[in-house]
Amino acid sequence: MRRDFEAPVGVIKTLWLDSQLLQGNLLGDPPRRRVDVYVPAGHDGAGLPLLVDLVGFLGGGPAQGSWRGFGENLPERLDRLIAAKTLPPVVVALPDCFTRLGGNQYINSAALGPWADVLREEIVPLVETTLGCGGAGRRGVLGKSSGGYGALLHGLLYPDFWAAVACHSGDMAFELVFLPEFPQVLRALAPHQFAVKPWLEDFYAKSKQKGSDLHVLLMLAMCASFDPDLTAYLGIRLPVDTHTCELIPERWHNFLKWDPLNVAAERGRGLKQLKLLYIDCGTVDQYNLLYGARRMNRLLTQQGIAHVYEEFKDDHSAIDYRLDRSLPLLAQALWR
Repeated sequence: MRRDFEAPVGVIKTLWLDSQLLQGNLLGDPPRRRVDVYVPAGHDGAGLPLLVDLVGFLGGGPAQGSWRGFGENLPERLDRLIAAKTLPPVVVALPDCFTRLGGNQYINSAALGPWADVLREEIVPLVETTLGCGGAGRRGVLGKSSGGYGALLHGLLYPDFWAAVACHSGDMAFELVFLPEFPQVLRALAPHQFAVKPWLEDFYAKSKQKGSDLHVLLMLAMCASFDPDLTAYLGIRLPVDTHTCELIPERWHNFLKWDPLNVAAERGRGLKQLKLLYIDCGTVDQYNLLYGARRMNRLLTQQGIAHVYEEFKDDHSAIDYRLDRSLPLLAQALWR
């Protein structure tokens, strides 16, 4: 629901990507993808910076434009901020990156697909070529939760491609975020003799999934993202013993290689190329993400990497209002 009914209304252009990189993916997900693109009122997109918004788990880019009671959708927020001259005009891409497992972490996975490459080699070029926006030094990436994780990993791994990054409540410190979830996963799989396929078949057949079901699905997606096994159903294998829930060291090691704290310890200095790195997290985040964010802040400070770090008094849910802080910073950086 719009908060500023006087603000000029931007346009949503819908592009379609026929991805070559997603052809024949293990999950059987469609390679044809919708990419909604916000263009500010009075502009055709040419010459403007580009932001790419990565949604969290279970989300979809096009849903960012859906009507919301008592809250703004993303295009409405952009209209308001631009009209108030808080936010310089910017194009924002809202790609559909949903998968059969509820989403992805925006990295290249043998199971979920080469999503990092899809973003950089297919989605961004499609938007930039069509609208004449973005380009080297003029493109940024942002997201919350899994999307925040993806944005931060892209900044770490591809600082030559992205010029600005904002990570809202992104996944990090995996031992605090993911390990506590595995007992619940085992309890859910136990009636199926710990086999993933029948549990997923049950899940897809339900008329209504419980919140606990969605948490199990998320963990299966993490397994397929960070430690895929192409001989297993949909590439999913657990990093714990199904009887004792003890860690299997070599499998958990594969998870930890993708923890942003470990990636930053090895490759963090590439972040110095960014025009802006923004990280925030709620002080009562129910997934324990605050502690990883604090560790990341300390690590970046030790490495002499300029960044903006903020904590706010809230949890992990319904925190889109934090975009009022990050979006102007991103756009202002990209306009420099």
